[in-house]
Amino acid sequence: MTTIISDKDGNSIESSSATIPSDKHFRNAWTLSGTTITEDLATAKNMFKDKIREVRTPLLVAQDVAYMRAIEGDDDDAKTAAVNAKPALRNAPGASAITNAANITALKNAWNTSLLGDSPYA
Repeated sequence: MTTIISDKDGNSIESSSATIPSDKHFRNAWTLSGTTITEDLATAKNMFKDKIREVRTPLLVAQDVAYMRAIEGDDDDAKTAAVNAKPALRNAPGASAITNAANITALKNAWNTSLLGDSPYA
């Protein structure tokens, strides 16, 4: 059975004749050059940002819940904490570590575990 691999642009190659990245996290960023498949870093960065947006959505909802509970409990400190947590989550896709990542390893290391939790790229 022959396995055909397609890159992000629709170019295809038989897998047995291709050099393929061992890391498949950014599979949709693969690009074919001759018989070598590499990751397109710009596309991988966009995928990385989309993953951050996916992960932060429930975290933002949790802050909304915390804020509503703080209102109900008339807890000004809890309201302030919830309000202060949101900007970091909103700004996470724009982190300089993502922009400055020079390769896939650096990009994967740009995941902010203290803000977003465990990295899906570990």
